Amino acid sequence: MTALAGIGDAAFWAALLAKMGASAAIVVLASLAVERAGPLVGAMIATLPLSAGPAYTFLALDHDAAFLRDSAVASLPAIAATALFIATYAGAARRHGVAASLAAALAVWIAAALLLNRLGGGLWIAGLVTTLVILACIGACRSFRAGGPLPGRPKRAGDVLVRAGIVMALVVAVVLAGRLAGPGAAGILAFAPVVMVSLAVILHPRIGGAATATVLTLSLPGLLGFVAALVALALTIERFGPALALPLALVINVGWNGGILLASRPRRRHAVPPPRPPSLETDS
Repeated sequence: MTALAGIGDAAFWAALLAKMGASAAIVVLASLAVERAGPLVGAMIATLPLSAGPAYTFLALDHDAAFLRDSAVASLPAIAATALFIATYAGAARRHGVAASLAAALAVWIAAALLLNRLGGGLWIAGLVTTLVILACIGACRSFRAGGPLPGRPKRAGDVLVRAGIVMALVVAVVLAGRLAGPGAAGILAFAPVVMVSLAVILHPRIGGAATATVLTLSLPGLLGFVAALVALALTIERFGPALALPLALVINVGWNGGILLASRPRRRHAVPPPRPPSLETDS
C-alpha cells in the first residue's frame, strides 16, 4: 500500500521523468558511437553499463544497500539470458528479418531469465552458471564473428526516437518494479537487453542481419565484465555503500572491456627495412 501511495505522488513522477531523460540521453549517445566505430569497438561500447548503470544509480537513491545486493544477485541470470538472446538473434538474423529475429531472441531471454532466476543458489552459484552460459554462447557463435568495418548505411530521422523510446520504457519498468515487485524483478529488468535490442532495431534494416549479428556476437566476451562487476557489487555494497561500490563495479566493467580491446590489437612486428636497390652508378 505504501508503494502504491508513493507511485501516486507528483514528486515521484517528476523524478521518473528526469531519470527517463538522463538514461535515454546516455544510450542514444552511446549507440551513435557504436555506429561510427568498428564492430569490436562498437560491441565493447554496447556492453558498458549504459542502461544498467543509470538503473542501479536510481535504485540506490530509492532503496538500501541490502536491496541493491539482492538486485545484483538477481541480475546475474539476466546476463546469462542476454547471452542466449544474442546467440538466438545471431542464428535467426541471417535468415529472417529484424521483427522475427528479435521476437525469437526476446522469447528466449524472458524464458531463460525467469528459469535461471528460479534456480537460486546464491551469489557464487549464479555467477558460475552465468559464466558457463556465456562461454557456451561464445563457442556456439564463433562462426558468426567476423572482422572488418560495418557497411555504410543511410541516416533516418526517426532512429534517435526509437532508441530513446526503448530505454525510457526500460527505466519506467525498472523503477516501478523496484517499488512494486522487489529487488528480484528490478535486478532482472536492470539488465534487460535494451542496448542490444536498440542496435538490432536500428542496424538490421540498414546493414543487414549478418553484419548486425557480428556486432552482437562480438559483445559476448564483454558480458563477462558484467558478471565480475555484479559479483563485486554484491560483495561490497553493504560494506562500503553505493557511493563506493557502484563506481568500483563501473571501473571493473570498463577495465574488462578496455583489456579486450587492448588484447585484440594486432601486434606490430619490428619492420625490417627492405634492402637497398643496387646502385645504378657506373664506374667512370
